[in-house]
Amino acid sequence: MQNQKQQQGKKGESIAVEQLKKNGYKILERNYRTKIGEIDIIARDGDVIVFIEVKARQTNSYGNPKYAVTWTKQKKIARTAQMYLKSTNQLDKRARFDVVAIHRKEDRQLIEIIQNAFDLTGMS
Repeated sequence: MQNQKQQQGKKGESIAVEQLKKNGYKILERNYRTKIGEIDIIARDGDVIVFIEVKARQTNSYGNPKYAVTWTKQKKIARTAQMYLKSTNQLDKRARFDVVAIHRKEDRQLIEIIQNAFDLTGMS
């Protein structure tokens, strides 16, 4: 059984998937897990493989969720992405990291796709 935070996370990911599809992304995987970490969504945008972190918040008490993808989280996602590319024999493919931020503003739900939110530069 999932707790409330997990249920909210799953709902946020479903909303993100629908928005990504509307924007032309082809969803390849959801909740890709390795011993290093997890990637919420892996998709293709044209010829680019996109690793997507979803951040959803019900209130703005802690600010915009797009700022919640910390340097530590970025490194974990990047290492997990490298494992995915290696295991699927796609190390030669172009890749990028996007963030989907979902939050409320007044009575509306805002969905923001931040392309190239971070990169692998300097990560090892």
